[in-house]
Amino acid sequence: MLIRTTTDPMTLKDVPSPENQPTLLEGDSENGLRIYFESEETRQEYIDLTAHDPLILEGNDSEDYVAEG
Repeated sequence: MLIRTTTDPMTLKDVPSPENQPTLLEGDSENGLRIYFESEETRQEYIDLTAHDPLILEGNDSEDYVAEG
């Protein structure tokens, strides 16, 4: 499912005419999130804040695991 949000995540303002505004697609066109922005500047601010190399932590999620520490 493609989710569409018309609230600019940087300004938290509603984007009244999203078809004429900058967008960003997170994921793909079937299972993603399309974000609309008030301006290209707020879109770029959002991209700059997004982690480019996210850290993925691996753990033990088995039922008999007991955390130590």
